Amino acid sequence: MSPNNYESGTALRILITNDDGIDAPGIWSVAEALQDLGEIAVVAPDRDQSGIGTARTLLEVVRAKEVPSRLEGAVAYSIQGTPADCVILAIETLFDETFDLVVSGINAGANLGLDVLASGTLGAAFHGYFRSIPSIAVSTASVRDPSYDVPAKFTRDLVDAMMLDDSPQALVYNVNTPNVTADKIEGVELTNLGPRAFLENVEKGEVGPRTHYWIRHNKPLKGDLAEGIDILAVRNNRISITLLDPAFLSGGERQDWTDVADKLSKRLNSHW
Repeated sequence: MSPNNYESGTALRILITNDDGIDAPGIWSVAEALQDLGEIAVVAPDRDQSGIGTARTLLEVVRAKEVPSRLEGAVAYSIQGTPADCVILAIETLFDETFDLVVSGINAGANLGLDVLASGTLGAAFHGYFRSIPSIAVSTASVRDPSYDVPAKFTRDLVDAMMLDDSPQALVYNVNTPNVTADKIEGVELTNLGPRAFLENVEKGEVGPRTHYWIRHNKPLKGDLAEGIDILAVRNNRISITLLDPAFLSGGERQDWTDVADKLSKRLNSHW
């Protein structure tokens, strides 16, 4: 994908997925924002798969069903599996051609700090990265009353900025937007991952002689937050982009993405 090809109208092949399910409004908001860039395929779980990380279904079959698309011209599949399953099936078998970009989201609720390692939204994006495809995970910082206008528009602007390079870096671009209107946004910040924002709380219940437990991801962690981390940026009404290179998990040397970060920051802050 050279900038010359992109600017001359060569269509991109974009895979859009999420962990909130095929009927979640966020996935269709970002699909609509990107629809004029090329061919859109929406492949998402048939139900909410939040918090499932990079999990794959290996001990059971995975079923895929083509469903009516809410976006004219886009193909849509509902997958009885995880977000990772969606990306794997889409790239490996459901479509004959590979994709230029994977977009996961828009998630209802932020994916910040080390919590990204448990996120199904990020899990799907990681599986695009594993196949050397630039991948964006995008979330808005509200679960109860999420607004998708800002993250959808920003994702479109981010794709435009990425495609101005000769070859967009095969990274995971983790985007988190404050849940505010565009006029309240205080700019874009290239950030580092913060610490975990929440731990799990266990609720115990009893029905007759049987005891059950419900794990809730709702125990906030307190502590000082360093400048330059994603959590603090969103709290200050700034859009956070964290460039993730999961290859560091293998023990290899981490790459220096300063040049990529600087270019994105200049391009995006001119609009936000």
